[in-house]
Amino acid sequence: MALALVVTARRLRPYFLSHPIGVKTNTPLKQTLGKPDTSGRLVKWVGELSEYDISYLPRTTIKAQALSDFVSEMTEITIKEASQDQKWLLHVDGSSTAQGSGAGIVITTPQGEDLEFAIKFDFKASNNEAEYEALVIGLKMAHETGAKHLLAYSDSQLVVKQVEGIYEAKEESMIQYLQQIADLKTKFHHFQVIQIPREENAKADSLSKLASSLEDCRTRHITIHYLPEARAP
Repeated sequence: MALALVVTARRLRPYFLSHPIGVKTNTPLKQTLGKPDTSGRLVKWVGELSEYDISYLPRTTIKAQALSDFVSEMTEITIKEASQDQKWLLHVDGSSTAQGSGAGIVITTPQGEDLEFAIKFDFKASNNEAEYEALVIGLKMAHETGAKHLLAYSDSQLVVKQVEGIYEAKEESMIQYLQQIADLKTKFHHFQVIQIPREENAKADSLSKLASSLEDCRTRHITIHYLPEARAP
């Protein structure tokens, strides 16, 4: 059971990072992973799972019809996910400020669900380097999520034109980024990078600015509330 959870977490890492996860089981999984005499392999798994917001819940009885419906639903999902024609969308943006640098990543699944990430860099990066880092990270995350048909969007003209081979990269750092991207492109059945106006990249832009303004690299949860009207009398 522990191995199944670890494998699932690795496969769906972006989902696990962006959502609280409830694990329903009749086995004492939480107690097993928390034992002080846990084996070396289990200790490693505990370390992997500790970065996620996982709660363990008792499994309730599943009626026959409910189980049948569940299996049918999961089969349909599996068939859909297996289709190579399903398009995944990736929006990326990098930000470099006096406070620091970071990336904004938005992965949109074929079902229309957005997976959003603000990633703080623990190193200095120029604006162009931040844009490249965002694309490299986004490609890695999209691949880990299972994307095979990927359209990547960036508002950086330099990055897009260099990836397309229209602009020549002369700086060594840019050449190294292009090599990473060339290697990552081979992991997809179809890949295309498209330049878009900044206003069409608003989500990734906001996330990159949030990341670059953070003071440290700790994982955190930020609750957002909407205020429908002014509180002033």
